[in-house]
Amino acid sequence: MSFYNSEYKSKVMSAENAIEHVYTGNTIIHGVNFSEPPALLRALADRARTGDIKDLKTYSFNPMKHAAETIFAPDLVDVIETHSWFVSGSVRNLVKVGLTYYVPSFFYQVPRLIRDFMDVDVVITAVCPMDKAGYFSFGAASYIVDACRAAKRVIVEVNENMPRVFGDCMIHISEVDAIVENHVPLMESIIPPLKPEDEIVGKYIAELIPNGASIQLGIGGLPNAAAVSLRNHKDIGIHTELLGPGMIDLIRTGVATGKAKTLHPRKHVFSVAYGTRDTFDFMDDNPSMESYSTEYVQDPAVIARNDKMVSVNSIIEVDLTGQCNAETIDGEQFSGTGGQLDFVRGAFGSKGGKSILAFYSTAKKGTISRVVPKLGHGAGVTTPRTDTHYLVTEYGSVNLKGKSTRERALSIIDIAHPNFRDDLLREADQMSLL
Repeated sequence: MSFYNSEYKSKVMSAENAIEHVYTGNTIIHGVNFSEPPALLRALADRARTGDIKDLKTYSFNPMKHAAETIFAPDLVDVIETHSWFVSGSVRNLVKVGLTYYVPSFFYQVPRLIRDFMDVDVVITAVCPMDKAGYFSFGAASYIVDACRAAKRVIVEVNENMPRVFGDCMIHISEVDAIVENHVPLMESIIPPLKPEDEIVGKYIAELIPNGASIQLGIGGLPNAAAVSLRNHKDIGIHTELLGPGMIDLIRTGVATGKAKTLHPRKHVFSVAYGTRDTFDFMDDNPSMESYSTEYVQDPAVIARNDKMVSVNSIIEVDLTGQCNAETIDGEQFSGTGGQLDFVRGAFGSKGGKSILAFYSTAKKGTISRVVPKLGHGAGVTTPRTDTHYLVTEYGSVNLKGKSTRERALSIIDIAHPNFRDDLLREADQMSLL
């Protein structure tokens, strides 16, 4: 029996009672991905509907099902002003019509934004059951560990399905104001089957990653394809923003050992996680898994401390100068900056490191080239041309570092779809790039 059991019992209450710690005018931050607290989010939305509280502000990152169905409900826009540091599919249309607000930011800077530029009243997040020392784990540190330290009040939703993860990923019972128990299945993210072009791109990426490298894999099918293509590699290390099933497979099969890492050797370091029940079970109480704040994991200077660091992220389009857009489509916000540029810069700053940006050469069933002469009006420049290192499509890989504007344009056209290369060459000539 834990010394802290009596304190725990004194703080346990219903979700409805716990949300009484939220007052009119409060700013609220909630947990990320599978750490979204469904009971607390539902109770918050229900209370807001009664008119008992109003003028609330909430902050999310990649809001998913529980947040989308509660605090982002359109009928609450006059009561809850919602913000997100990364736009998910769940709220994309709300951003498009101005019913929620995107906050441009580098992911590693979000903790500082919380500390220095926000007045956080309440944090609500899911956690694992309390251990005998009185600690709850967040499952993934993200920015929630920083938000809890900055907040006036912290409310946790204890879920026995939440993995207990180490690192700087815990909060003590003494720092918690209210506890709600809700043991429901965690949200799962299923990885879609690989497409033929995924396998081709994955192999090109894998050829650029040496044995003993530390890797970061971003969100999407192409980074996951890279994980599949790494199955014959040795002693891969993990230092990543996002931990997913592909990386778990590399750990299980002995490909990712972390033995060669120069920072946190033999530890798999991450900030945010997603996956299935199998993923969460593997993470649970696993001493090789360590989660830290995005402020640490995604700081380019920290990333660069890993020798042979290789980052792999996907983009939407690239222009002939090497500017990369990974967040807007037709000038409208589609996702966010996230940690892409953090890792692009950190990986290139690493001894023997490199960054890789991957994309399909076309969109809309081959009718649109993802290599464009110039990024369109309103397009986000996620990675500036001066930072772009390797680009990979199903037609190969190119290294842009140290190349002139002419060499860049020709290299990028070489990995464009053949149907568009002649037009791109004419455009490059008209732009005085050739």
